[in-house]
Amino acid sequence: MNFYRKIIQTTLFKITSLNSLSVALKIGIGLITSKILAVFVGPSGMAFVGNLRNFLTSLENISTLGFQNGIVKYTAESEKSKIELQKIISTVFLALVGVAIVLSCILFCSVSYWNEKIFGDNIEYLIVFKVLSFVLPTYGVSVFFIAVINGLGRFKKVIAINIIGNIIGLLTSVFLIMQFKTIGALLAIVIAPALLFFITLYLVQKEIRVSEFIKWYAFDFKVLKNLSAYSLMTLVSSVFAPFVFLAIRNHIIQDLGIEQAGYWETMTRISSYYLMFISTMLSVYFLPKLSRAETNLETKKIFLQYYKFILPVFGLALTAVYFARVFIIRLLFTQDFLPVTDLFFWQLLGDLFKVCALILGYQFFAKRKTLMFILTEFFSLSLLYFSSLYFIKEFQIEGVVMAYAFQNVCYLMVLGIYFRKSLF
Repeated sequence: MNFYRKIIQTTLFKITSLNSLSVALKIGIGLITSKILAVFVGPSGMAFVGNLRNFLTSLENISTLGFQNGIVKYTAESEKSKIELQKIISTVFLALVGVAIVLSCILFCSVSYWNEKIFGDNIEYLIVFKVLSFVLPTYGVSVFFIAVINGLGRFKKVIAINIIGNIIGLLTSVFLIMQFKTIGALLAIVIAPALLFFITLYLVQKEIRVSEFIKWYAFDFKVLKNLSAYSLMTLVSSVFAPFVFLAIRNHIIQDLGIEQAGYWETMTRISSYYLMFISTMLSVYFLPKLSRAETNLETKKIFLQYYKFILPVFGLALTAVYFARVFIIRLLFTQDFLPVTDLFFWQLLGDLFKVCALILGYQFFAKRKTLMFILTEFFSLSLLYFSSLYFIKEFQIEGVVMAYAFQNVCYLMVLGIYFRKSLF
């Protein structure tokens, strides 16, 4: 009884419980949104939604210069020094605002080009990129503020922002999809993060007075130099990866048809629901702890905590998802999406190996191992792309999830060998 009481009283358990509530809410919202998308836009519209999401992920990470994980690390280390914290906040904020304005101008002047790349000849979607060019600056600033309070250890505040963001996303999506169908779904993806900016600014102001920390004279190029390693790491994965997924999806559209691409996007969407729990837990709880760990023994304890408490629960969840796959598809989507059930086994297997590797991958950020991260990331994404082309040719749409599982097995093996001293 004392053992369980000790577990309940741990910070990890409290954060996990609160995070679970946030993720459960996000999944519930995702279920509603998915059902609406299935009814109003169908498999072909789902493919367009997937393309825009991939493009937006890359653009958002470019607009933040890939600084997010670096901000968490340096904010955590400088929490007790107001001068150092002011340098970090001022430098990053001013740099991100400048970059965002430049990107917005470029995007506005090239909406036709990007519309063709993402949506083909569907010129009615030009409005999506025009709106995006105006709201883009709010994306980077929101991510920046969230990273700052994450680094300060305000886990509850970060999770609260996530919850509010999910609710805003739901309300925006429901209204726009029901009013404008596919174009409404695309506009909702663009507008919802911009609305979250105002909520984030309000909540951050309660933790730190932003006006006191953002000063022109505190701008320091050394801060940008220190963050450059994180920028390279994040941009390689967060920009290159979505474009790899975009290229694979376009390949599927050309070879197998847009409906098959929609089935894969549906499977990826379902996968993203339960992976939210792990990714949020890693960024909110484990990354700051890994950043503070100074020895292999301390790092090993953090790894063991992850594999002992998080991984078994995730494995059980995957098993439940697999046996409930037909029910899930019928509940979340429509009868037209039942072919997606054939993709579950390899997708879930790939997700299991991915979650095993994720904690090791975060060690690259925690210890700023830039070169090795870039090499392993290029290896992983190149393997995914070329194996997808091969497996799709041999096994049709099921081949893309087989390639995903194969990629994650290989990636885990590479990271396991590289971090063997911290693991064993």
